[in-house]
Amino acid sequence: MRKKPEKKVLQDVLITGYAAEGKALARLITDEGEPGKVLFVESVVPGDRADVWVTKNKKDWAEGRPLKITQFSKDRVVPFCKHFGVCGGCKWQMLPYHKQLEYKQQEAEQNIRRIGRQENFLMLPIAAAPHTTAYRNKLEFTASNKEYIVDLTNHQEAPKAGALGFHVPRIFDKTIDIYECHLMHDVNNQIRNTVRDYAIKQDIAFYDIREHTGWLRNIIIRFCSTGELMVNVVINYDDPSTLIPLLEHLLKNIPQISTLLYTINTKWNDSIFDLKPVVFFGKGYVLERLGNFQFIISPKSFFQTNTVQAEKLYSIAAEFAALTGRETLYDLYCGTGSIGIYMSEKARKIIGVEIIEEAIEDAQKNAALNKINHIEFFAGDVIKICNNEFFSKHGKPDVIVTDPPRAGMHEKLVVKLLEIEAPKIVYISCNTATQARDIALLAEKYRLEKLQPVDMFPHTHHIESVALLTLKIHQ
Repeated sequence: MRKKPEKKVLQDVLITGYAAEGKALARLITDEGEPGKVLFVESVVPGDRADVWVTKNKKDWAEGRPLKITQFSKDRVVPFCKHFGVCGGCKWQMLPYHKQLEYKQQEAEQNIRRIGRQENFLMLPIAAAPHTTAYRNKLEFTASNKEYIVDLTNHQEAPKAGALGFHVPRIFDKTIDIYECHLMHDVNNQIRNTVRDYAIKQDIAFYDIREHTGWLRNIIIRFCSTGELMVNVVINYDDPSTLIPLLEHLLKNIPQISTLLYTINTKWNDSIFDLKPVVFFGKGYVLERLGNFQFIISPKSFFQTNTVQAEKLYSIAAEFAALTGRETLYDLYCGTGSIGIYMSEKARKIIGVEIIEEAIEDAQKNAALNKINHIEFFAGDVIKICNNEFFSKHGKPDVIVTDPPRAGMHEKLVVKLLEIEAPKIVYISCNTATQARDIALLAEKYRLEKLQPVDMFPHTHHIESVALLTLKIHQ
């Protein structure tokens, strides 16, 4: 039987800086007193001293978790949420907001210089969020018959029935019972606590992810800047005698709800994208507003989760595109059409391409809602759609806006963009590392003019970024 390795703990380690993706760093000292390997540590602040448990130890670097903060950094502030330290949602609450912005700016610039190998471009300051709490328009909560509880005496978790909140980081089968969440307007707390209290009182079985048993699975809340409120209750199997009284109780106690749905999910995974939500009350969707435009958001639609900062993000992208009214704009990964529609007033023609058919259906509805006639949407893979026949019919792009998922653009799409040779590319990204990688590949024909990070998610390490690239041969 293999002997279990002993836990290695480093005493009183000084945290000297911020690395990336929410981790801070320290430089270890060798036995000879020389600088040694780099240690990446989560949940600490530069200036902290901590006893660190080494969880991964490589030749040139190591990773660890703090067991005890032996001295607090002068930059620390008191977290505002009672669930901080257990819930993994807002890991940077102990950092003042100006420091969060400083580290995000640093990461975005380092990635574009180191990974993207870019120099001689304009690095603009990060666009700060005007609201650092209650900024999200969508939240999803998980029901579980196993509550994650931290025993302060021995730091062991213990199961307990009837939890409704967020999954525990790195523990898939337990849920933190959340009573207050500051990410959205307080209506999210009213809904979640109302459902939990009712379910416990009525002895409704909460879901067991290991056994695939229990009834109540998830609650998905969308609260728009227009005041419209959509709630989707996800259950494990159909049981009208349990479902209808719960939904009626929710409507009675939360009169702000404008659309109430339920979704029966008999699968082992939580995804609802291959399922059909059923409308119990209301029109089945909500309306959101960005600038002068309205957008239909259905239960499965993707829409930027910070409405105020989404408008800022799109305004930066529009500024970079510098449309004059004569251009044909291609919106790749267009989703529900929000970026193209937002830029429609200054474009001659807009072509949106998205692989998810339901999103294209929403995009077409949004164009009709806003009475935009010079925009067309196509469902499919952009690599296959954007061929010579397509260009001869719809015209080649003067400006391309691309907003890919966190993994960045597929290499074949990068090749396709190099082949298309649009004069401008505006690259919006939620991952500055993959954005930098793609910009390095596009550098064969494109020059990076400027880049601006945008803080969409205060108190987290996530960063959005907008880059403007121009075709070299047109300069």
